[in-house]
Amino acid sequence: MHMELQNAHMANKARLISPYWQNTFFLSIFSMMMAMRLRNQELRNMSGKPRLTYLNGRGRMEPIRWLLAAAGVEFEEVYLETKEQYDKLIKDGSLLFQQVPLVEIDGMKMVQTRAIMSYIAGKYNLYGKDLKERALIDMYVEGISDLMQMILMFPFSPPDAKEKNLESIKERATNRYFPVFEKVLKQHGQDFLVGNKFSWADVQLMEAILAVEEKVPAVLSGFPQLQVFKTKMSNMPTIKKFLQPGSPRKPPPDAHYVETVLKVFKK
Repeated sequence: MHMELQNAHMANKARLISPYWQNTFFLSIFSMMMAMRLRNQELRNMSGKPRLTYLNGRGRMEPIRWLLAAAGVEFEEVYLETKEQYDKLIKDGSLLFQQVPLVEIDGMKMVQTRAIMSYIAGKYNLYGKDLKERALIDMYVEGISDLMQMILMFPFSPPDAKEKNLESIKERATNRYFPVFEKVLKQHGQDFLVGNKFSWADVQLMEAILAVEEKVPAVLSGFPQLQVFKTKMSNMPTIKKFLQPGSPRKPPPDAHYVETVLKVFKK
């Protein structure tokens, strides 16, 4: 009799405890499943296509597009068309310094063009084999960026200053920047600027050559090495694809683009 009472007591106790342990068990399983789901989402974000947020035009995003395309990396784009979209990015904390370009890659929200491009170049083996090669690439890229800054600002020139600014672009390209790269290619006799290997510097130079040629078609007439360089770069599979119609490459800025820039970034 005593044993039966004891068994009954234990059964009642089990019935009282059982729901608690059942709930705890299911909560643990649910938590584990949610953690796995979040981790899988993080991995998808890290391994997915880079996401670029900017206007539907060249601007400061175009060299980033060039570099990703040259590396054979597909990417997605989000275009800013209104000030409200831009303000929302700032309010959400997506823009570290309240500026675009914004590139979401490997789980990061990256801003500042130079930092973004350095990361991409390093990730896709376009940044030299050692510190000395990286230093050369950095010097070449910085020089080209100075020239590209003039081209970047040209569409925003007042009408009465356009002719003067165009002449400045031509003068700087032919007397300061292109001679440097003509000499480098001639001296080492190799196909690429640094280490005889395709790098970020080659991509940046190719972009600059085409951008200047749009404004000064005969700009390479006195630079035979750069003419050969341009032909070789144009035939590289990834760059050739990027130069085809329908690629993510943007056309030269027009009046609509200028208007959109002023509208989105107005203070």
